[in-house]
Amino acid sequence: MICFPNAKINLGLNITEKRSDGFHNIQTLFYPIGWHDALETIENRAYRKGADKVSLAITGIKLGSAKNNLVSKAYRLLDEKFNLPPAKVHLHKTIPTGAGLGGGSSDAAFFIELLNRKFDLKMPHAEKLKIASELGSDCAFFIENKPVFAQDRGDVFSSSKLDLRGTYFVVVYPAIHSNTAEAYRGIIPAKPKHDLKQVIGEGPKNWKEKLTNDFERNIFFRFPELENIKSKFYESGASYASMSGSGSSVFGIFNKEQDLKEFGFPSEYIIRGGAFS
Repeated sequence: MICFPNAKINLGLNITEKRSDGFHNIQTLFYPIGWHDALETIENRAYRKGADKVSLAITGIKLGSAKNNLVSKAYRLLDEKFNLPPAKVHLHKTIPTGAGLGGGSSDAAFFIELLNRKFDLKMPHAEKLKIASELGSDCAFFIENKPVFAQDRGDVFSSSKLDLRGTYFVVVYPAIHSNTAEAYRGIIPAKPKHDLKQVIGEGPKNWKEKLTNDFERNIFFRFPELENIKSKFYESGASYASMSGSGSSVFGIFNKEQDLKEFGFPSEYIIRGGAFS
């Protein structure tokens, strides 16, 4: 059985306060985009007792330990509850890590759905959300996998009617890995100047002036090339451009399809063009 976990972008990201548990409360809108990994699993009939019940092979973008991958962790969480059959898993990565695109979280959430279907676990939606939340703050979003406003740690959702189909996204990942913990250093939480839901509702025409990502100031200072990408998008007619999450991907939203060669970035930096549907 195979599935194709997709990425997301953040539209606005306000860091509103430091929590007593050491995390931060945020406000953002998660929007899914059509850039995918591939994830496949079969039952491991060659399993020998005492071995790890989940065998994960990773191709594509090089990652760290398969044992510590969120896909493996998702299997173990479900195995504790359902005593799953041993599984062989193949993850082909195209969504980069440290990019603010949620690729690892998406893999884990889609794997929860995949195991639920393959082994007929009959998990209700609320249970899938709960398990995904144990793996990471934005994992639960990919169980929903539709535009949602997120608050608290980014794991409390409310629905959004935002529909950007008919527009075009260009996402650039300039091979800079952004560490989320480091991105928070120097951040001073504050109440946002503009109400996020209201601004989103006004549509892209007002986003340039009102929709902000609080991480940009620190990250752009460290990596000015990211700010240059954002500026280039606006010079090329983007209705809105921003860094996604804590970076380092930068995206632009356009009203018509773009010729990626005209942006002037090295071709390997252009990751995705086109509309999500």
